[in-house]
Amino acid sequence: MSTRFDPPERGPLGPDVATVVTAPIVAPPSESAVSWGAIFAGAAAAAALSLVLLILGVGLGLSSVSPWSFEGVSKETFGWSSIAWLTFTALAASGLGGYLAGRLRTKWTQIHGDETYFRDTAHGFVSWAVATLLTAGLLTSAIGGVLGAGAKVAGATAGAAASTAGVAAAGAGSAAAAAPEGDLNYWVDSLFRNATNPGPDAAGAPPAPGAPGAAPMDPAAPPPPAAGTGPRDARMAPPPRPMPGHGPMGDRREVRAEVNRIIVNSLQGDGLDPADTQYLSQLIARETGMSPAEAQARVTDVQTRMRTALEKAKNTAKQAADDARKATAYAALWLFITLLIGAFFASLSATWGGRRRDL
Repeated sequence: MSTRFDPPERGPLGPDVATVVTAPIVAPPSESAVSWGAIFAGAAAAAALSLVLLILGVGLGLSSVSPWSFEGVSKETFGWSSIAWLTFTALAASGLGGYLAGRLRTKWTQIHGDETYFRDTAHGFVSWAVATLLTAGLLTSAIGGVLGAGAKVAGATAGAAASTAGVAAAGAGSAAAAAPEGDLNYWVDSLFRNATNPGPDAAGAPPAPGAPGAAPMDPAAPPPPAAGTGPRDARMAPPPRPMPGHGPMGDRREVRAEVNRIIVNSLQGDGLDPADTQYLSQLIARETGMSPAEAQARVTDVQTRMRTALEKAKNTAKQAADDARKATAYAALWLFITLLIGAFFASLSATWGGRRRDL
């Protein structure tokens, strides 16, 4: 018996046998940590909403105030309402921009949850920063006007007070500010006003020239010397000036211009010098027909009232400058607080939008 085994011959491979091919490993695409498209979209939305709300706030604010007395809200109410509206504007605009920045960013699948939370917070903060810069660029003139209003008012008030201090109390500040060399016509007019009430010695005084019962007087003759003056006093007295009604117009203008310069010089110091006081008294006595004592009393009275008006104008200017300084400081501080609130709310809204994106 034979034990040899001959295997059958193998034919070609049939269709039931498949070839195994190993596929190459493809690395996953890298995920960017920053979605600039979402950031700029949120910043644009925040800037647009800020502009809309600011314009609405300006309209509401102007409709609530009035220059008339007992109309409109008070300045305290207006200030607190402005702060509340700016805070609401920051919250609404920053919240919208942060939410859009978090909701529109790409989905991160290969990072930890804490890293996702940090990236969402960063997206909201960067979106708020871009929106703030964009809003500042669009509203440069408006923001500069609000923040610099105090300094402008203070400077304008101080300049106006310096140029119109002498006439502020007379109610001619705006006209005198534009006049050359410090127009002090009100005080000069006060010095050269004619006396209307006769003094106690008027009854025994000789009648005025041209009055009934008076002797005719030569127009070319100089005026008689004052009572109580001797020949020596008459020789030492300054040459007489013509009366306002009889002298030439140019001479009266020169006298008033000289008095104006004396007053301006007195405002730069502590007051009139004794020599200037005596000279003004002589001019007033000659021009108005008053006695030397009355003329000197008028000079002293006008000088006192003028110094009082000057101090009042200075105090008013200082008070206005101080109020403007306080308003500017408060506006800057509250604007700083409002911006911080907006940055926080934008970051918080971005984390909420990011979580909604990953659902």
